[in-house]
Parts: sequence; C-alpha cells; structure tokens
Amino acid sequence: MPNRRLGKRIAEYNEKEGFIPTDESTLKAASEDQDIFEANKVEEDPIVQLKDVKISFKMGTTERIVVEHLNLNIDRGEILGLVGESGSGKTTIGRAINRINEVSGGEILYNGVPISGNIPKEREKLLKTKVQMVFQDPGDSLNERANIDYIVSEGLRANHLYTDEEDRLHKVEDIMHKVGLRSEFLSRYPHEFSGGQRQRIGIARCMVMNPEFVIADEPISALDVSIRAQILNLIKQFQQENNMTVLFIAHDLSVVRYISDRIAVIYAGKIVELTEANRLFEAPLHPYTKSLLTAVPIPDPQVEKKKQIVTYNPRESHTYSREDVPYLREIEPGHFVRCDEKEFALYQKELDRLNRENAAKAAQNQTEGDK
Repeated sequence: MPNRRLGKRIAEYNEKEGFIPTDESTLKAASEDQDIFEANKVEEDPIVQLKDVKISFKMGTTERIVVEHLNLNIDRGEILGLVGESGSGKTTIGRAINRINEVSGGEILYNGVPISGNIPKEREKLLKTKVQMVFQDPGDSLNERANIDYIVSEGLRANHLYTDEEDRLHKVEDIMHKVGLRSEFLSRYPHEFSGGQRQRIGIARCMVMNPEFVIADEPISALDVSIRAQILNLIKQFQQENNMTVLFIAHDLSVVRYISDRIAVIYAGKIVELTEANRLFEAPLHPYTKSLLTAVPIPDPQVEKKKQIVTYNPRESHTYSREDVPYLREIEPGHFVRCDEKEFALYQKELDRLNRENAAKAAQNQTEGDK
C-alpha cells in the first residue's frame, strides 16, 4: 500500500478515535554528539510506548484487524514477556515495533520519539542500530547462500559500525565466542549447523549491533528441550551484561516466568492481564490467564492426572454491554486486568481471597521449615 494512502488511513483512524499523535516540533533536535533518540531519552520513562495502536491487514476491500486500541509501556532495562495463543497478535506487535508491519492507527514511540508511520529515512536507519530482532525459525531467518561471517557482520557493514576490516573481524569473532561458537565456523554455511547452533548465530547477528532493545520472537519454540535452557540463559546473560530491554514473545507461560520481569497476557489482539511474573502465578484473575496456567505441564504425574484443564470462551465468561466497556484497570499496584465495572468488583474479592490463601501457605511453609 502506498505511504500516502496509509498515512490517510492512519489520520482517519486517529481522528475517529480522538487520538492526538506526538507533535514532532516538541522533540529535541539531535546534536553533534547525540542522535535524536539520545537527545529525547529520559531514564525514568519507558523505552517503548505503544499508544492506542491499531494494526490491520487489507485484502482488496476487506480489512482484517489484528490489534486494536493497544496501550503498552515497556520499561527500560526489563524483560517483558508477551504471552498468548497462536494468532493472538504477539508477533504482529513485535514486528510493528521493528517497522516490519505497518500500523494503521495510533503511534509507537522509542525514547519518546515516534517510530511508526512515515518517519525520516535517517531516523529509520538509526532505529535499526538500536532495535534488533531474534526470529522464531533459525533456519528461515538465515541466508543459506551466505557464510556465517557475512551473516553476522551484515548489520555492521550496512551501518558502517566498524573502523577497518580488522575491527570488523574482531567484533564478529568476539560475539561468536560469547554465544559459544568457534571462530572457525565463520567460513561455513547455515545448513552445516544444528537448530540450536543456528539460533546462536541468529543471536550473534542481533547482539553484534549492541542494541538497546531486542525483540525475541519465540526464539526457542523450534528447538529441542535440551537446547532451550541454553538459549534462554544466553539471552538473559546478554540482557544483564548490556542492560538491554527485551520483549520476549512466547506461548509457554512456564518459560516466560523463568526469564521475564513482567508478563503481559494477550488475547485476540488485546492485553487482558499485566503484572509482575511471579505475581501472575500467585494471583491470576482473568479467565484467559487461568486457562493458560492450566495448560502448563506439572512435573508430578499424579498431580498432572488430576489437573482440570480450564477452557476460555469469551462469550460465556463475560457479559459486556455498550455502556460499560472493558479496559485495563489497575486492581493493585502494578497489576492490570481487562474488565468492566462489575467484573472489577468480583476480581477485587477474588484477589483478597488469593492473598489470604497465599499468606496461609507461606505461614505453613515457614512453620514446616522451622521444624
């Protein structure tokens, strides 16, 4: 779709929904020693903000809305887990932040600077050095006709992030060592490696750019169980060493709990629950969150046999009206649930009950520990 038509569509949506985009004239200009993202950076503010974002795809006259009215802040230095079933819009959101998918309304900000819609070419090129993505399928995301040296250093070459050939080769060999691969592999091709090794190459290609923000799109779903923990630890290690921010997309809550600081649960393009990782497991409130939790395998076979799987049907679980529209409400500090006024009161009672049960369990564990 031509940019002119897309821009008109975004403007029509924003006007209809009453959304006011960020005024470009209020942004601080880039200086000689700072780019526009650094100039507008505020440490206390979220690194990425999605404001009333709509993402849709058009086939002829038919428009398929995947995400609508999405509001989400990703805090600087955190790992935010985005979890939901297939087709819920997880990957679409990640690709929209990386400008692979276009937004149809609202806006996405990076360090307070708009990065969605029509932006200057210089800003788009600069964004590629700050935002990188680890793709789901390590086989399809690597160029089979290029050797590993070319694949890993492609971003360095495109953005001129090295002084000379010796510096480029040093950066590539260094990042290969960090992901656990030998420098001798640089002359080889992707088909010569296993799935786990290919994913390490994909991570090396991403991390050699020294990004501030990484989108990890189900990076372990195509890997063997024995390799998954290694890849998770590798991502976590890079995040801690470089103080990166990571959007970790997955459909397995047990994996997301291990790596994430906060978890956002998404269903049909809408965030239904958002809170700290451990808190989501201690006090799940939304019916869809409970449904996902019952799908997490339990190591004890006796307990697993007795477990009851909860299925989520939005028509049976909710009775929304046009007068009382559901939206993300803060039910306790840092814990948000999508609900209407009636559900909010019920969730508050349920939260009180869960808090009492958790406190009783903690006291019992303490007593048993003292014995």
